[in-house]
Amino acid sequence: MRIFISGLRKLIGRPASFVSVGLLVGLLALILIASATAGQSSGARGAAAARQLLTFPGSYDFVLSFLFGFGGLVAVTFAAAIAGSEWSWGTLKNAVARGESRARYMLALFAAIAVMVAVGLAISFALGIGVALVAANIAGISTAGVTDSDTLARLPAMVARGWFAVVEQAALGFAIATLARSQLAGIGAGIAFYFGEGFAQIFLPDIVKYMPFAVARASVDTGAAGGGGFGGGAAAAGALSPDTALVLVGVWLVGSLAVAVLFTERAEITG
Repeated sequence: MRIFISGLRKLIGRPASFVSVGLLVGLLALILIASATAGQSSGARGAAAARQLLTFPGSYDFVLSFLFGFGGLVAVTFAAAIAGSEWSWGTLKNAVARGESRARYMLALFAAIAVMVAVGLAISFALGIGVALVAANIAGISTAGVTDSDTLARLPAMVARGWFAVVEQAALGFAIATLARSQLAGIGAGIAFYFGEGFAQIFLPDIVKYMPFAVARASVDTGAAGGGGFGGGAAAAGALSPDTALVLVGVWLVGSLAVAVLFTERAEITG
């Protein structure tokens, strides 16, 4: 617990924490405000597109889909930056020199990252919904659906699933940066893996659907009417069911952490 609390205190003040949330909220706000203004100036087609994004309760779906999609990439880079800095800044070496268990230290650090991911997603969601309400008013779209009881009732479960999926992606970045012992290498490899998996899906869909980013997306796709629900659209033919994907998310999460811990246990810490 002491290591976990120390990790939280350290992460709260890290620029990467603020940059990650700012990037998510800024890009989301840009999309929503651009949709509102485009709807006013581009005729019937633009108005229809803006209405689709800015009409509640559908806006809940869009905001969560964005956070669980693009937020996964941000989580990869955030966790990679934190894990890589433990090696390049000598923080891990100092902890081990004090007699800390390597495995306990790494797991406590990742637990702190998972909490920061939860806080970041919560802040981004609240601000995103606020921007969506402002954008809807700019576009002259009713916000009456913001209190839709069915949507509000399923929000907690979907937010929990989405957080778990994003944490799994963070674990992958954490493991990559640990293996590379470098922030830049971890971030670069994590981003390459993210986009490489998306590109490979064109040619190897039956294999890629079991990969970490694909199962993360599938685990929060409820297939709800009118756009596939949270997670970014209806599942493609042959895709994993959300519950199956959620199990695989857990497998990838545990596997990534196991690799990071085992490597740290056996690595020679120098510098």
